[in-house]
Amino acid sequence: MPKNKSHKGLAKRIKISKTGKIRFGRPHSRHLKSNKTGTQIQSYRKKRYARSGDIRALSKLLFRPLLSQEQHELREAAREVAVAV
Repeated sequence: MPKNKSHKGLAKRIKISKTGKIRFGRPHSRHLKSNKTGTQIQSYRKKRYARSGDIRALSKLLFRPLLSQEQHELREAAREVAVAV
């Protein structure tokens, strides 16, 4: 059986945190900025985290388990409750 190979185009565009969250840059931020407001341009500088609906498809492309921002927050809350008990 052949090796699983990650999707190189996706791998170049995202950053995976140690906890498994996916961070990526926002689209529409490279050029044609003259007709955009300053607030829009500022918001393009911020990074985004992948949503929970996209995680399954992204993890299939990269062949590794991943977490969305919401899933990560739920896991952290569960850990805090477990530590408190």
